[in-house]
Amino acid sequence: MEPCLRVRKAAYKSGQVIHDFGQDSGNIGILCSGRASLVRLNVNGTRTILETLGPDNLFGEQLAFSDGKTDCLYVCCEADCTVLFLNYDDITKRCANACRCHSRLVENLLELISKKNLRLSQRIEVLSQRSIREKLLACFRLLAIEAESPAFTLPFNTSELADYICADRSAMLRELSKMKQEGLVWVQRRQIRLPDFEEKRSTL
Repeated sequence: MEPCLRVRKAAYKSGQVIHDFGQDSGNIGILCSGRASLVRLNVNGTRTILETLGPDNLFGEQLAFSDGKTDCLYVCCEADCTVLFLNYDDITKRCANACRCHSRLVENLLELISKKNLRLSQRIEVLSQRSIREKLLACFRLLAIEAESPAFTLPFNTSELADYICADRSAMLRELSKMKQEGLVWVQRRQIRLPDFEEKRSTL
């Protein structure tokens, strides 16, 4: 379907901006390799990570179908990436052959948007917590549920985790150290374990 959709492929180095939605909100990107983050900047320059992206993840599928542009949302390359870009006009308009593949693509895209909305609601659950400790525990529990295990690999470094939960990095590290001392969480670099995860899960 690449000729039908006029797919464009590009490579990026760590630290580069892959896509700025303030300049163009009409493209959908598919991350083929590497790692990236969907980042929002507020008027004060505070950086918030909205989503982490890995191979086969999409970005822009929701904004592509909106009417307006945003001047504070972009995708940043965290580890060398290759990306496929599709224009949403080529997706929504039927190709000359009206092929079944094109219809299936639209169906899959709608399913992905639905799943992403679920993840965003989970993110809201994390941010709605009042304290840094509550935010960390909510984030870790969601990651444990996704991994179906009390032990999992954190998809962030410490700075990115602080951005993700919207907390000061130093304050977050102090709270995380207290949580380790109290036995609420085990941490070794990016390896996390929640000792009480299985117990609480069994009571649900």
